[in-house]
Order: sequence, then structure tokens, then C-alpha cells
Amino acid sequence: MSGSATIMGWSRWETMGPEGREDMVERVTVGMVGMGAMAQALLRGWLELTSPRLRWVAYDPDEAIRGVVSKWFPDDRLEWVDGNDAVASASDVVVLAVKPQHAQRACGQIAAGGSNPPPLVLSIAAGVPLRQLASWLGHDRIIRVMPNTPCLVRRGAGGFSAGSGASCDDVALAEVLLAAVGEFFPLPEQQLDAVTGLSGSGPAFVFVMVEALADAGVAAGLPRRVALALAARTVEGAAAMVTPDGPHPGELKDRVASPGGTTIAGLEQLEAAGVRAGLMAAVKAAAARASELGDTGARDAPAPRASGPSGVSS
Repeated sequence: MSGSATIMGWSRWETMGPEGREDMVERVTVGMVGMGAMAQALLRGWLELTSPRLRWVAYDPDEAIRGVVSKWFPDDRLEWVDGNDAVASASDVVVLAVKPQHAQRACGQIAAGGSNPPPLVLSIAAGVPLRQLASWLGHDRIIRVMPNTPCLVRRGAGGFSAGSGASCDDVALAEVLLAAVGEFFPLPEQQLDAVTGLSGSGPAFVFVMVEALADAGVAAGLPRRVALALAARTVEGAAAMVTPDGPHPGELKDRVASPGGTTIAGLEQLEAAGVRAGLMAAVKAAAARASELGDTGARDAPAPRASGPSGVSS
């Protein structure tokens, strides 16, 4: 990725006030290519952006999905079109939100939209590298993003990496959109597979933990509804106590675990069951799978063709 794009775009976004961030999305049309669970999570979060001039274009062949999504827009800010090429030709930003195995076909349809300059492409196709996307699109005005499903409640977390054809303004615009649904970190592309394993797949691991805690509460005699509420609230509260500049999670754990008390007895069982090792293995396995999904494309894709004007160096 371009370090210049990331640092300069990030600094520009960081120094913007609310009005400046609002200006970034004035008169912008965002196109959605793919309307699966992650795309819907992002879209629901983006609806909180207050700019009345931020508009949406989308295509999905499923009438049921179109019906559900249309209900989120009480005004005329969403337009359904007849294909992904029409989405691309009508958009300033295209969100590529398809499964990896469908990305090549979708990119071909975006390229067929034929706009010049091409729209900025935000790709959330897991494991598909910038180099491969550029070879399919015919340009590298791309930002690869790894979000997660908590974007639905504007508590998302993830990372992004910009292609060399993405300008500083492109990066800043992407950051405004992403900041509306969570916290996203600019990273070298080779670290996005780790992001996939940790924050991309991580919510599923946490859901298993919450389910297990609730089941244990039921086994200990609590009503199911109470047990589930306590488990979810406990995870939410504990997570809120972990901050980049705050105490290490190990220190926070030690504050709860008094000598000879209930918590240390429970922690002993977690260690015996290998919970820590299991979580680490789960993240590593998910990251490795993400790498596998993109490895062939990264190795076989030709170098991207030069794109239009770019404000950054590669």
C-alpha cells in the first residue's frame, strides 16, 4: 500500500471538524455491488451519516433483499439499477461486497461501466489482494477494507490498505465513510489477513463465548433471559475497560482475581481447558484461511496498468 496515502489521508481526516467531514460526502454517490450481510451492515451504519446529498445506487437480483433494504430509505436517496455496470457508471465510490469467488466477474462488470476517471473502489472481498483487483478492474484506484459485522451497530473494527492509484482525497473520503461505522486502522496490505482473523472472524468467537457464559449461568440456576443478558453485558463492559492507553488486560484480570477467590478458581479451569490457546489458534486459522483465499491471485495476477491522476506515490 502507499504509506504516503495512508499517513496524509489519516492526518487530514484527524484534523477535520464535523463540518469538514460532512463536506467530504457532499454530493457523493456510493454504489453497492453485492448486498449480503456485510454490505447490509455497512449500509445500515452509513445511514447515520447526516448529509442529505449522500446518495446510494445499488443492484441486487433478489427482490426480497431489495424490499428489505428499500425500507431503510424513507426518502429518495437510494436508486436501484439494472446491473453492476450501471452501479459503476452512476457512482463516485463503488463498494465491492461480493464473495471472493465472485469478485472477478463483479470487477469485470464494474470495469464495463466505462466511467473516466473510474470510480474509487472500496473492496471488502475477503482475501482478494489489491494486485488481483487491479488486474480485473484495469486500474488501481482501490482501497481494500476488512470490516466486521458490528458495523451494523456502529461498533465495527478493522483495517484498510490503499492502492497506489488512490489519492489523498480518496483515502480521506474512505476514512469518513468507515468512521461512521467504527474504528479502522491504516495498515500495510500484508497485515489485512491478520485483521481478518482477529476482528473479521472475531465476533463469531465472541458470540461462542457469550453463549457459553449464558449456558453456564443457566446451569448454575439462572433464568435463560437473565443469564444471556448478564453474559452479554459482562463482555460489553469488560471490553469497554480495555483501551490502548489503559492497563494491560492481564492487569485488569488480576484486579478481579483475588487470592483464593472465586475468579481465580474459574481462571484455573479456563487454563486447564486451553481456552487461551484455543482462541489464539482460531485467529491464526482464520488468518491463514484468508491468506489461502488470496494467495493464488496474488501470485498469478499481472501488474496493474497505470491509472489516472494520483496524489500519492507507491
